[in-house]
Amino acid sequence: MNAITRRTWLTRSAASLAGFASASAAVSAQQPAVQGQGQTRRPVEEPFGYCLNTSTLSGQRLGIVELIEVAARAGYAAMEPWIRELDQYVQEGGNLKELGRRFQDRGISVESVIGFSEWIVDDEERRRKGLEDFRRCLDMTAQIGGKRIAAPPAGATTQDDLPLARIAERYRTLLEMGEQFGVVPQLEIWGFSRTVQRLGEALHIAAEADHPKACILADVYHLYKGGSGFHGLKLLGPNTMFVLHCNDYPTDPDRSTIRDEHRIYPGDGIAPLKQIFRDLHAAGFRGWLSLELFNRDYWKQDPLVVARTGLEKMRSAVRAAFA
Repeated sequence: MNAITRRTWLTRSAASLAGFASASAAVSAQQPAVQGQGQTRRPVEEPFGYCLNTSTLSGQRLGIVELIEVAARAGYAAMEPWIRELDQYVQEGGNLKELGRRFQDRGISVESVIGFSEWIVDDEERRRKGLEDFRRCLDMTAQIGGKRIAAPPAGATTQDDLPLARIAERYRTLLEMGEQFGVVPQLEIWGFSRTVQRLGEALHIAAEADHPKACILADVYHLYKGGSGFHGLKLLGPNTMFVLHCNDYPTDPDRSTIRDEHRIYPGDGIAPLKQIFRDLHAAGFRGWLSLELFNRDYWKQDPLVVARTGLEKMRSAVRAAFA
């Protein structure tokens, strides 16, 4: 089956949207209001917020305006768009500040934005261009009202000799740049990378950056892929992480061969989500669980069904953790 096209989705989803409307409203009503850095107190039955990372629907090839509509109708209170989607929107004549108002009008906060600037690399010219691109991404994020932006080790994934102290200096540079835009760069862990691969490395870098806004962006799949395990999440404080990429993974393929496309809905695999959610809550995490999937089977399905199913799966996994 080919990926659903934009026109096909718009035609087929009309009936689906009506069917989901009442259920979506009920979910939205139960979503906790989130203020500041996303660490407000919540009742234990709803301890976290729920966010949609647009990678989950990237195979359906929807524009950012359509993605906002899907997220809102599915019941999400937050989103994580990708820079490439914002670029496409601008290239097609869109205004980012107007897009920011659209997020607000649909009750969606932009808790994080995903980009891949090469800020970490040793090559001076590449790093200079990477920092220029990161500044551009910060500006775009600020224009749509985004709070944070991912800072993964893009460009250095095969390098295993970058000193953590050097990475910390470069990450601090990002944090200082972010202050100019009111956007916080989050040091992202990539389990397949040889740089910033493990939770302990990220915590070390964030601490050594010696900046009040230093924080990390972790991911259930990447923690597994990189071999970190999950007990280290107990060491996170309430200001160490504000977004967790939420997903699950199957028994097969194993850690050495598993890839992004093998991610599945939370609760459908073997990840110790009950432990993860309990430990995060005990550590003071009151942020956002952001559904980030790259599953090609899901990309063939109706985007509203995928978004809605992902939200239900996350909420069910959280309820099970605190039952």
